[in-house]
Amino acid sequence: MVLLRDFSENDIQSLVSILNNDAVTQFLSSKIPSPYTKEDALWWVREGSKGDLIKAICFNGILVGCVGVNRGEFEYQKSGEIGYWLARDYWRKGITFAAIQQLSDFVFSNTDIIRLFASVFSGNNPSMQLLLKLGFKQEAVLENAIFKNGHFYNNHIFAKLR
Repeated sequence: MVLLRDFSENDIQSLVSILNNDAVTQFLSSKIPSPYTKEDALWWVREGSKGDLIKAICFNGILVGCVGVNRGEFEYQKSGEIGYWLARDYWRKGITFAAIQQLSDFVFSNTDIIRLFASVFSGNNPSMQLLLKLGFKQEAVLENAIFKNGHFYNNHIFAKLR
């Protein structure tokens, strides 16, 4: 069973373990430190994850990932960028699908956000397929818009409207 909840200090070791796996962080923002330390996890639990739109993903009671929406500002205040990651051992089990569906439903039912969008690195085809399966539509491809670890990636923009 997939459950979304707030992060707690009990998650620190799991966060460090999961976010030091290159397969998990390959297509994530470089805002996530590498290597990922206990201090990074402590900051995330105490400060970074605060807010009602950032949640830990639990599967059968175990922390396996994160899903969150960052609301836009000013003229983008009715839009939110959704992001997510999942521990490698739990890929391809429908967990991220369920988590994104739950958070999307919550956002569209309980906030004034009317547009969710995701930015996906070229090469991250499973994430693109997942978003399409969830009813997101690809709106654009921004060529060479992402530069990470010495490589350029296209940024594929997917969006879903309330």
